[in-house]
Amino acid sequence: MPLDPKALGTALHEELTLHSTLCRREAGAFQQAVRSGETVLVACTQEQRLFTELAEQTEGATSPLRFVNIRETGGWSRDARQAGPKIAALLAAAHLPEPEPVPTVSFRSGGRLLIIGALDAAERAATLLADVLDVTLFAQGPGDAGGRQERRFPVLGGRVVSLKGWLGRFALQWTADNPIDLDLCTRCNACVTACPENAIGLDYQIDMTACTGHRDCVKACAVAGAIRFEREAEVQSQDFDLVLDLRPAGTGPTFLQHALPQGYFRWDGQDLQALLRLRDLMGEFEKPKFFNYRQKLCAHSRNRGVGCNACVDICSAEAISSDPVRQQVVVNPHLCVGCGACTTVCPTGAMGYAYPSAQDMGTRIRTLLSTYAQAGGRQPSLLLHSQESGQQLVHELGRAAQLGVAQGVPAHMIPVALWHTASVGIDLWLSAIAQGATPVAVLFTGDEAPQYVEGLQSQMAVAQALLHGLGYTGTHLHCVHARSATDLDAGLRAIGGACGSVPAQAARFTPTNDKRATLELALDHLVTNAPARELPEAIALPKGPSPWGTVVVDKDRCTLCLSCVSACPAGALQDNPQAPQLRFTEQNCVQCGLCERTCPENAIALQPRMLLTPERGQPRVLNETQPYGCIRCGKPFGTLQAIEAMLGRLADHPMFQGEALERLKMCGDCRVIDLYSAQNEAKVTDL
Repeated sequence: MPLDPKALGTALHEELTLHSTLCRREAGAFQQAVRSGETVLVACTQEQRLFTELAEQTEGATSPLRFVNIRETGGWSRDARQAGPKIAALLAAAHLPEPEPVPTVSFRSGGRLLIIGALDAAERAATLLADVLDVTLFAQGPGDAGGRQERRFPVLGGRVVSLKGWLGRFALQWTADNPIDLDLCTRCNACVTACPENAIGLDYQIDMTACTGHRDCVKACAVAGAIRFEREAEVQSQDFDLVLDLRPAGTGPTFLQHALPQGYFRWDGQDLQALLRLRDLMGEFEKPKFFNYRQKLCAHSRNRGVGCNACVDICSAEAISSDPVRQQVVVNPHLCVGCGACTTVCPTGAMGYAYPSAQDMGTRIRTLLSTYAQAGGRQPSLLLHSQESGQQLVHELGRAAQLGVAQGVPAHMIPVALWHTASVGIDLWLSAIAQGATPVAVLFTGDEAPQYVEGLQSQMAVAQALLHGLGYTGTHLHCVHARSATDLDAGLRAIGGACGSVPAQAARFTPTNDKRATLELALDHLVTNAPARELPEAIALPKGPSPWGTVVVDKDRCTLCLSCVSACPAGALQDNPQAPQLRFTEQNCVQCGLCERTCPENAIALQPRMLLTPERGQPRVLNETQPYGCIRCGKPFGTLQAIEAMLGRLADHPMFQGEALERLKMCGDCRVIDLYSAQNEAKVTDL
């Protein structure tokens, strides 16, 4: 891996010294650096542990340590000689300050473990954990060998009704519907021997489909009194801190979501990793609160109607639900796993990613791209990957390239590690493209929930349609699916030459935590520098969820009741206090669909698009009509279309004939006067 310290120093605006054995023969230089008090950045992650120990053993060492990988991500590649700008970019990004601390979510576990499964397998697992955890078993049949004669653990039995919760707060409900009370059972096996139908197994529960009711087992258990067929089935409950589920996925009430709650593990009896992790889950734990929710921006619900449901639908942890009483979405922070998919599909920015924030991530991407350009790099591209399985694949690819069996990460492609690939969406993608990145690739390793891949591909289609409409050629956004380094190498080479065109002048703005504001900044730059000679009036966007679009009103149906105005959460639909008008500001529309669902006349339809004319930010009239004046006093009290529609629908109703129908043409005051002044009608007061 050839390194040019002078060129790197110029790009980073500092003087650099090249070290090749900093943790060995040149350890003195490292020790001198950590005594300086300034942050020390070490471009080696392989010996991170050794450097940390060396710093701890150095007297007077006060410098914070940071580590960055420039070897597998940049230097180990067939393009290594051209990787200098990328390495400079990675070093510059590693210099950025740490994100601001965010609120945390606390868990407390006392080590109460529930193991659900066949009794023999449950007891085997329990013996590996009982020295650390307080184990309770819930038997689901005897298994191959049945329970051991020595009863070492409490055993529950019956039918599981529900299992809910998270680390430290799991709640189990079950129905004790078997005649044998496992608390009283002594496992003397007398009932097993006495039963002529072999209906009692070594889980000490009776198979009621095989039992014929002879009750020999009751006589055999007379001393212990553990068998009572007249015992009523009762719903019981108990709380646990941890759950180990040995049942096949989907068997009985359990957690079916893709992202399982913390503290819940499935075990097939082979991989010991789950058991090792369980042993460590006793005590108090914290995790970041990954999201910020601003209810005022949310387009989920208005006036008892549900509009945007994107975050609820995409959450793989089932941490987000709709609260019909409060008319908003509710996020359970204990179930949230921090994937960020909800923030990516949210059209308004009401759901924002907090760890790191969009602004922090935008600053990081801008630093990578600007440093890459300052170091002489051309046509930078980004590879967004998860910091676990995705990063592991990138490192494996780098090693394979160093061994000559793969080509490695291209010199122009900068890997960007994310907590989860679903946490970055269209606002940061378009910002990166506006700043010169092409293409932006997202790496999927197969660990992602299917709805995440679908959601990101849908957003990519919207962004790509917008770019093509502006005249930018090529493909700017890619999904790379890889489960091995070989897959990743092939995927990166396949898109290597598929670079879309970018603005001639790179944007200089920094994304903000306001999603809509960031989108506007990116759009302004992309439109201003669009290659198309003549821009269309509007760009059609794919059907489906879209952050931009217009509202189409059927004027023949619309009565200007303005119920859509009160339902619009973004202020895109407005009335006119001076005249019967329905006005619309397209720039504000988030295509949530609340207006469409609220309209009693089914007169509204959504149309995803991007309007490029100045009218996009100005109110325009969608429908208007003449006011309807009272036939008695002339005062306007409704719209012409609304009153005519009402008269047409009620003309044949027996209660609205003659003068009653005419009163519908009067304002409220005149209607009351007419009722009391009519001489040919019977009145309640007369009776």
